[in-house]
Amino acid sequence: MSKERIVITGMGAVTPLGIGVSSYWENLISSQSGISFISRFDTRELPVKIAAEVKDFNPSDFLPKRLIRKIDIFMQFALIAANEALATSKPTVKPERIGIVLGTALGGISTVASTQEQIIQSESYRVSPHIVPKMLGNIAAAQIAIQHSIQGPSLTVNTACSSGADAIGMASMLLKSGQADVVVAVGAESILTGMMAAGLSSARALSTEDNSPIRASRPFDLYRNGFVMGEGAGAVVLETIHSATKREVDIKAELLGYANNMDAYHVTSPEPSGRGQIVCLQNALYQAGLEPSQIDYINAHGTSTKLGDQVETAALKAVFSEQLSKKIPVSSTKGATGHLMGAGGVTEFIACIQSIREGIVPPTLNYDKQDPQCDLDYVPNQSRKVDVKVAMSNSFGFGGQNTSLIVGEYNRN
Repeated sequence: MSKERIVITGMGAVTPLGIGVSSYWENLISSQSGISFISRFDTRELPVKIAAEVKDFNPSDFLPKRLIRKIDIFMQFALIAANEALATSKPTVKPERIGIVLGTALGGISTVASTQEQIIQSESYRVSPHIVPKMLGNIAAAQIAIQHSIQGPSLTVNTACSSGADAIGMASMLLKSGQADVVVAVGAESILTGMMAAGLSSARALSTEDNSPIRASRPFDLYRNGFVMGEGAGAVVLETIHSATKREVDIKAELLGYANNMDAYHVTSPEPSGRGQIVCLQNALYQAGLEPSQIDYINAHGTSTKLGDQVETAALKAVFSEQLSKKIPVSSTKGATGHLMGAGGVTEFIACIQSIREGIVPPTLNYDKQDPQCDLDYVPNQSRKVDVKVAMSNSFGFGGQNTSLIVGEYNRN
């Protein structure tokens, strides 16, 4: 495996806080919330009525109308984010040397749910010929490739809520193995359907704080009671330092480390001691060649679930030591965006890059009452000026998936 350095040269975002990296970032550090009552479908019979939708989304503002009807909404998000990232990076290498890795947990679940509802209501199996491609997770990557004439490696990763982060990690592997010079890593998701709301509610995973949507997602707070469904996409363009410097593109940051492992414990619950998370974070530090004391900011997975936030806090204390862990600013942007599932790993990675570039870390919204078992510096409610040289972004998913990324300020030396 090549030791060549991997850098980020483009970014794109579609989020409940705004479309475009600048809009997403400005609203994030301004303590805005993207959570509100669901408008996408009828919630009258559902126990949960809130989510973090992408607001005022009109796909025809960004995509050809002939394409929109052929692709699922998560694919629309993926394309828009990838378009922004590629427009920023402007790769000039041969098409066969550009690759794509896309992460998504549930792919075209919106199409699956709406099609089944259509069949039941119409009592007919007459459906659109575009239905099957709209359901397939890999078609999002295919559509990006078609739009940009990308002809290199293409992978679609499904590691639940770690999917976006793993897309970045897999992209770096393709680059280091010499299979591509540039790779677009995308995380995209839209699970906002009655079926998913019912299923996650039944599993007692979702917040029931419908009376105050913007306060429902409360990562690490004593009164947290579940996560809030979100949707969106993030995209980053990664390339070898040789490729980036040769074409003199603006380098946003450098990917320093990536690690992935499994708890091997339970399909929905994290291992109570944080064993798997601890090893994952340690491996990411090892891959980056860094000591725990060299991390300046941690973007936590922090979903606002009772056990999940508690285990993650314990894992951070184990890796960074009790004393050091309380000095490092830690925040969960899910207080503002809700849980973007497969998209979150990329949008949160982008937040880390922006923290490095602008010297400010985003807040954890609604952290008002300290949980004795969640007692780190969670940057409550207001963003903070911090000189960030190196940041860690963690993503954990159903199945015991653990992923950690480390990104640093680009230094020519």
